[in-house]
Amino acid sequence: MALENNSIPSVVATTLVKSYPHGQAGVIKVLNELDLTLYQGEQVAITGASGSGKSTLLQILAGLERTDSGSVQLLQQSMHQMKDQDLARFRNHHLGFVYQFHHLIDDFTALENVALPARIKGLATTTANDQALAILAQMGLSDRLTHFPWQLSGGERQRCAIARALINQPEIIFADEPTGNLDQESARQVSELMMSLCRSNGATLILVTHNPHLAGQADRQLTLTGGALQ
Repeated sequence: MALENNSIPSVVATTLVKSYPHGQAGVIKVLNELDLTLYQGEQVAITGASGSGKSTLLQILAGLERTDSGSVQLLQQSMHQMKDQDLARFRNHHLGFVYQFHHLIDDFTALENVALPARIKGLATTTANDQALAILAQMGLSDRLTHFPWQLSGGERQRCAIARALINQPEIIFADEPTGNLDQESARQVSELMMSLCRSNGATLILVTHNPHLAGQADRQLTLTGGALQ
């Protein structure tokens, strides 16, 4: 587990507030002055009841959604002060995302899907493909390079999605129910690979899950309830 006195904060969220309109002139406060600090290389699981705001929190931390108030710093960079174009570049260079659904591009092979973030970053096609080959091998998908998403099993598609999230060696990985669509054995394999690769890369992992086994593998487990983390 990452120790606070030995580590550099990679995520610092301060007094986050987020509300949504509800009914006539009413609001639902999803986040209520929430604070969170995560350290470099730390793996943290966020659990909570459905509708408690876990995915909203993840979106806000990643700069994909704005807060009503409060601030988020990732790698000592202020998210709320960045323009949209700068945020997009920052996410491509420093962040990785894994969702419950793989979001692979149907017309791209496994290799092309995984190489895409590296190409967007500006790497030459050959270099991007070489990096994609290497990480797909780590994910046990060397024999699936030319397969399209519809030719892959559910577990293979999710491993491909994780490879895509990790290809640029991001410092922070956001994972929202990454094993939610998988059977128990596939979920175990996928989660172990993801967490192992994050550890070997020294990446911070922020994981939202309903899976108690997966949450239990993290360094810390926090529960979102009443708009705050406990």
